[in-house]
Amino acid sequence: MSEEVINSTTVTNFIDDKDGFDKFVQECFDMVDENGDDMLSLEEVRGGFRKLLPFGSESQPMKPMDEGMLKLIFERFDQDKDGKLDITEFKSLMTEIMNAVARGIDGFPIIVNLEKDSMLMNAIQHELVTQSSSNNYTVDQKDLKKKKWYSFGSKD
Repeated sequence: MSEEVINSTTVTNFIDDKDGFDKFVQECFDMVDENGDDMLSLEEVRGGFRKLLPFGSESQPMKPMDEGMLKLIFERFDQDKDGKLDITEFKSLMTEIMNAVARGIDGFPIIVNLEKDSMLMNAIQHELVTQSSSNNYTVDQKDLKKKKWYSFGSKD
């Protein structure tokens, strides 16, 4: 577990990086696609998707998704109504989740405890790579004093 500072811009910039976000979505899709048929069934989503939620990880998964939530996901994102999610439909779902997280964080930095394989950690790693390549990383100490404190996951 790692303590990190994140804000909504970190998450939205990660989503906006088409190549990086597409790679991330494909890795998540492959992890959930247990039978390797390039489609996610209701059962695969039920069993594996909780590892991918913003505050879950492979080592600290959230509780299984309830049936109502699962049905809502498929009603909204299964565009061709075949009872499965393809990679395009799954990307729409992941984009929606990450945008919701960004809206929830808002513009203020927050400090979170994250597992190394969590969705938000991927956004932070993306930010670190892009900032180190552009060499313009700065943290406004006034903003940090206004931070919100949250802890996602269990403490070691």
